[in-house]
Amino acid sequence: MTTTQAPRTDHSTKFAWAAGLMTFAAVMLTLVGVLDIFRGIMAIAKDDIFLNTRNYVFEFDLTGWGWIHLALGVVAVIVSVGLFQGATWARVLGVALAGLVIIANFLSLPYYPVWSVIMIAMSGFIIWALCVARKEDFGDSWDR
Repeated sequence: MTTTQAPRTDHSTKFAWAAGLMTFAAVMLTLVGVLDIFRGIMAIAKDDIFLNTRNYVFEFDLTGWGWIHLALGVVAVIVSVGLFQGATWARVLGVALAGLVIIANFLSLPYYPVWSVIMIAMSGFIIWALCVARKEDFGDSWDR
């Protein structure tokens, strides 16, 4: 009877993958934040560029949506700075914030449909990248 051993993985390879995913998430969250800031400014300053939909269940004033997206964008940029530094709090907040961005873009889907779908997809990749790297992949450098 032979025993099979799991293939050994090099610690530096795991660390490189985890750090790469964290950097990917930080860059994507920065992009989502900046784009949400621009979307918020557009909705606040000149809301006639957005599509108006009648009888939408989650109907808000477009200026209100602008403020929501502006706030989410500013917080996303701040959290992405923490992700670049490898902070654990930023990972947790990054996942929560990406979830809120998905919800906000789903609710504002009729106003700017293609853009909302793109933002939902980007936020999904952020959540994936922040959740796939485990604490043991970082070794001693995790606690920053």
